[in-house]
Amino acid sequence: MAVNRIKELFSDSVVYGLSSVVARFINYLLVPFYTLYFNPAEYGVVGLVYAAIMFLYVLYTFGMESAYIRYAKGSERNDKTVFVTLQLSLLTVATLLGVLLYYLGKPVLMPLMSLDFEGGARLFTMMLIILWLDSLTIVPYAHLRIVRQSWVYAVIKLLNVIINVGLNLYLVIVQGWGIEAIFFSNILASVAAVLLLMIACRSMYSGTPELAVLKTALIFGLPYVPNGIGFAINEVIDRFFLVRMDESVIEAIYGHPYTADEITGIYNACYKIAVFMLLGVQMFRLAWQPFFMRYAEAKDSSELFGAVFFYFNLACAAIYLTVGIFAQEIVALEVPLLGGTLIDSRYWSGLEIVPWLLLAYWFQGWFINFSAGIFIKDQTIKFPMITIYGAVITLTGNILLVPVFGMLGSALATLLCYAFMSILAYWYAQKYYPVKYPLKSVIFLMLSTVALVVLAGNQPEIGIKELFWKILLFTLGLAVLFGTSLRFRSGRA
Repeated sequence: MAVNRIKELFSDSVVYGLSSVVARFINYLLVPFYTLYFNPAEYGVVGLVYAAIMFLYVLYTFGMESAYIRYAKGSERNDKTVFVTLQLSLLTVATLLGVLLYYLGKPVLMPLMSLDFEGGARLFTMMLIILWLDSLTIVPYAHLRIVRQSWVYAVIKLLNVIINVGLNLYLVIVQGWGIEAIFFSNILASVAAVLLLMIACRSMYSGTPELAVLKTALIFGLPYVPNGIGFAINEVIDRFFLVRMDESVIEAIYGHPYTADEITGIYNACYKIAVFMLLGVQMFRLAWQPFFMRYAEAKDSSELFGAVFFYFNLACAAIYLTVGIFAQEIVALEVPLLGGTLIDSRYWSGLEIVPWLLLAYWFQGWFINFSAGIFIKDQTIKFPMITIYGAVITLTGNILLVPVFGMLGSALATLLCYAFMSILAYWYAQKYYPVKYPLKSVIFLMLSTVALVVLAGNQPEIGIKELFWKILLFTLGLAVLFGTSLRFRSGRA
């Protein structure tokens, strides 16, 4: 029954998401730790290096995660062949790229990452080692998702984070290391992950690589490279626009003489509140790809995928309603062990961006849902075009909106990007693999919750009246969610 299959998807999403939620939460708590022990310039270098890792990782993996999920199905022999073929290709490409970047990329990349100082070359080498190790984990992780060993997946992910965080604390506090500790800890945690994954997937390494399999995988996976780069642009390019804002423009927008660095810092801090929606979307994504491939040929796949889309949006609406209305209260939560609030009050002036970034990630969830039909019908060549259009919107939006609205302009550019990408993905998906999506009910959910969040607002000071008003709007929102769910289950939606 469809209900049982949706429960199966939900169960896998929760398990996969557990590791992601805990990992992001622990890493989030490291931010006050880093800012205590490292000066802003040092911590800025860390951010630039990991931004570079985000871009380069796309090249190192060249779409092989999605290719493995697409073609590793059927007989055990076939799965082993695909596994070994793609794993060897990743090893080869990662090694070649590492050598090329080490000898040829330093003059270009190191200045971009502010690594042109004594010791910078060592950090650059550490970055390449991290990329090399992490590229060897994507196929084993994908395999665990396909065979539904979700708990093994989650345990390895969590152990990776625990090792990373533990080593960070030990090397910085006890041994007195500098920012090298962050990258060295990452390397050792990645080594542990590679070894654990090799043990978990040891039976798969007995396969025989085949050139034909690699050719098919490359045709399918390479379109994900520009797609991944486009997503990286959509995620991090806005910081580069904000950090270049003129101080006179900043004062005209905010009535306060912030520096461009301060504006970027405020934006970064408040951006983290949108992680609640992003985590929900990513939890779903990890379980969604193997799920829709299992049921792609089912007779009721259209109704099944439509139902999944509705319940996904119901969950997103609940997250949006909760975080959007109570963002002020969330950032003001005391974190006992850290001796402060979740986000310091100096950053609260950027809370206006939270509802729009939450909505942007909600649309990203639409894109992930709609991509199933494109994926199933081997039309992944469409993804680069969709993402490039999105990147153009992001760039254009930031150029036009940041000088007028500042941080809000960047948030709106991100929203416009993901909204457009989801609409375009829907159009292509319906062309190749039609699904009966309950769009009327979902659009009603979205518009209703957005209206309630806008009515709630986010005031610098919250009194009893404002809190009562928020609770009233939140209760009304829950009633809308419940009523829409009842209509959908009764077949009237």
